[in-house]
Order: sequence, then C-alpha cells, then structure tokens
Amino acid sequence: MIRSFQKQPVLYLSISILVLLALWFIIFTASAYSFIETFSLQIRNAFGGFYLVLGLVCVLLLVGISISPWGRLTLGKAEDRPQFSRFAWIAMLYSAGMGAGILLRAVQEPVFMQQHPPIVNGSSPEIVGLEYTFYQWGFTAWAFYALFAIAIGYPLFVHREKIATSSAFVSLSRKRPLLTGIDTLAILTTVFGLIAALGLGTTQITGGINHLLGGTFDFGMVLALTLVIAGLATLSVLSGVDRGIKNISTANILLTLALLVFVFVQGDWAQIMERFFVALYQYIIDFIPLSLAYGDFDPGPAFLADWTYYYWAFWLAWAPFTGMFIARISRGRSLREMIIGVLLIPSLASFFWFTVFGDAAFESLGDLVTYDGRYDNVFTSIFVFLETLPGAGFSTVVVVLLLISFLVTSLDSAIFVLSMFTDQGKEEPSRHHRILWSIALTLFAIGLLFLGQARPDIDVLTAVQKLLIITSLPFAMLMIVMIVLLLRTLARRANRQAHSS
Repeated sequence: MIRSFQKQPVLYLSISILVLLALWFIIFTASAYSFIETFSLQIRNAFGGFYLVLGLVCVLLLVGISISPWGRLTLGKAEDRPQFSRFAWIAMLYSAGMGAGILLRAVQEPVFMQQHPPIVNGSSPEIVGLEYTFYQWGFTAWAFYALFAIAIGYPLFVHREKIATSSAFVSLSRKRPLLTGIDTLAILTTVFGLIAALGLGTTQITGGINHLLGGTFDFGMVLALTLVIAGLATLSVLSGVDRGIKNISTANILLTLALLVFVFVQGDWAQIMERFFVALYQYIIDFIPLSLAYGDFDPGPAFLADWTYYYWAFWLAWAPFTGMFIARISRGRSLREMIIGVLLIPSLASFFWFTVFGDAAFESLGDLVTYDGRYDNVFTSIFVFLETLPGAGFSTVVVVLLLISFLVTSLDSAIFVLSMFTDQGKEEPSRHHRILWSIALTLFAIGLLFLGQARPDIDVLTAVQKLLIITSLPFAMLMIVMIVLLLRTLARRANRQAHSS
C-alpha cells in the first residue's frame, strides 16, 4: 500500500479527499452547508475584486500574445500538425467548455438582466441584458481556458514533460511534494467545477421532464439521472477521444445548431441581428470598466457575489480540465490560431445563442406592465419559453436530450483528463483509471446533490455558488504564478528561434 501511494500520490490524495468530502456532505449535510456559507461570504468580501482583475489580465495577456511575434509559435514541435479538422476541434472545445450551461441560462439570464439592469450606459434594458450576459459568458471565461491550455501545452508538447498541471511549474521547482500539491489542487478544483455543472444539469433535466409530463419527480429522479449520465460518460470515455468524445461532441453541436435555427427563423431576423451587433459593440467598448466593476459599471456587491464572482469561480474551476483538454486537441496549431479559436469563435457563438433566445423571450413578454416572473426559475425557464413556440413537446424533448449529451461530453472529457493527470501523465490513460474516476465523480456528485437539499430555502444552484467561491480561490492564486512562468517560457523560445534563424 505504501509503495503504491509513493508511485501515485496524486491519485490517492485526491480520491481520499473527495470521498471524505462526499461523506461529509451526505452525512452532515446541514453543518457542511453552514460552514460553506460562512466561509464563502468571507472569501467573497476579501477576494471578489481579485477575481475581476485576474480575468481582465488574462484577456489582455492573450490578446497581446496573439498580435505579437509570439503568436507564430507552435503548440508543439515545429513539425507537429493538427490532429483534428477545424470543425471537429471547435466542436470538441465548445462542448467541453460550455455545454449544458447555455441551455440552463438561455432564457433566464437575459430576461433577469433586462428586468434588473446591473449597469447604466444609456442603452435599452434589452441591450443591457444581452451585454451583461455576453460579459459573463464571453472572453474572460475562454481566456481562463486558453491561458491554462497554452501554459500546460508548452511543457507537454515542446519539452515533453508528463501530462500534469505541475508540468507548467517544473521550471520553478522539481521538488516532488510541491508538484504533488499543485497536481492535487488542480484535480480538486476540476472536480468541484465539473460536479457543479453535473448537479445543475441533472436538476434542469428533471425540471424539463416534470414540465413535459406534468409529473412531480423529485430528488430521487435527480439521483437516478446522475447515475445514468455517469454510466453513459464512462462508456464514452472508454471509447477514447477519437471515437466517443469526438462523435458525441460533433452531434451536440449539430443538434444545438438545429435548435438555434428553429428559434431564430420564428423571430424578427432584422431585430435579432441589430440587437446582436449593438450589444456586441457595447460589450467590447465597455469591456474594461465592466471587468473592473468601475463607476456606472459597478452593479454592487450583492449582485457581483450572486453572478459575476460565481461565474469567474466557475470558469476557473473548469480551467484545469478544459484547458488540458484544449491543449490535448490543439497540438500543432499556432498560438495565434489557438487564441483566436478558443477566445473568439466560441464567445461569438454563445453571444448569438443568447441573442436569439433572449430576443424571443423579450418579445414573449409583450406589453406586460409588470413582469410576472415566468422565466425566473433557472431549471425550467427554457421549457416555459418553448411553450410559446410551435412544437413545444418535440423541442422540449430535444433540449432534454441535449442536456444529457452535453453533460455526458463534459463528464467524459473530465474523466479522460483526470485519468491522464493520475496515470503517470499518459496521453492514453488506462481503462482502470478511467473507471476509477467515473466512480469517484459519481460519488462526489451525489454528495453535492445532498448539499443542495440542506435547507428548504436553497437548491443545488445556491450550494454550487457558495462552494465554488471557496474552491476556486487557491487555483486563482496559482494562475498568477503560471502567467509569469508562461511569459518567461515564451520569451526564451522566441529568443532561441531568433538566434537559430
């Protein structure tokens, strides 16, 4: 046992911590939630501004790299070529990076921002609603992913280090306890973010089934769905990246596009395009004050805590596994192409998605003098909205299927990356590791669902918001060191290429 721990300390440490936390959530649910609630409030008050500044720095840094000579550098050796087509590449990174979240918030968030404008910039409530939604789903989220992908991709594909988060730090130190701690932290951060998405997604699926069938499926249904999705993800990840993950990701994108077109063709095309471009323009020119919550762009501490801080914590929690996955599928691409692809294309796709659904939701409210709260429930809002369109029953089934497939894709991607982290950094980790992580993630997901039942006045979303504020902070601190080391690495490689040519 001791020898096995010495060979795979990251695996044993992370699994042990996750199992203990899951048991704490399940057995001592009320006290666990009380502790998390208090601790998250303290972190929010002390470090909320830090999250905002870090997000802005990551975006500006990536823009700088892309337009500089460093942008021509390749993620890998000079002779490396991309493994996947551009369409398959974009489909995989988008499915892994966003997925079910765009269905969860498609209607609820734009309408909430329209009804409660968080900023004042002279635009209509509809444009403000879309602009702030763009801000929370846009460049900053993908900057966290892209920065991690580049920082970890360089030591992996250029210096041939093993696949692990700590590979980005070997130039700083090769002391094993430090590197083990970094890898364990990255794994825990990944698990917290992934399981948060899984808990939210399964709860939304249950809401959709209840809405479709008029049933009252409850907590037991959510648990059953979690087990089904975990089983499907296990089958997918055992098939590998080239088969299971790539094929499901591509199917997700095609089905999502079909749903988008279905809603788009029934709206006012000219109005949708106008609102898209106006909100995009406002988002770009307001990006820096938005990112700093400065002046009229400060929505207040309560709003930031419930929305922006939570989102930044969520994106940071997804950065280790999404960044590693993006690096894994981006080998052979230039930094410029990778940054543009990761930062710009999925962001614009998300913006158009929210514009189409947001515009249709705004119009469905008609001339209501007082908003009736029909889209307030984050878990059922999209299903309520679909009832305003023809073929509501069919489109609801499509959304439920999409939710399941997006969750399967996110989960199988994470299982694959976690297995790489803990199986000696192998690019094709063993089936044993993949199955072990499937079991561990399922157990922890059940623990989080119990946490969401701690009190009658909370749900899974409330528990997730508070938990991620805590668990993302250490990794956010680590990102600063990662940025410094990445800049040093890029400068050294650029200098070597300049002298060799």
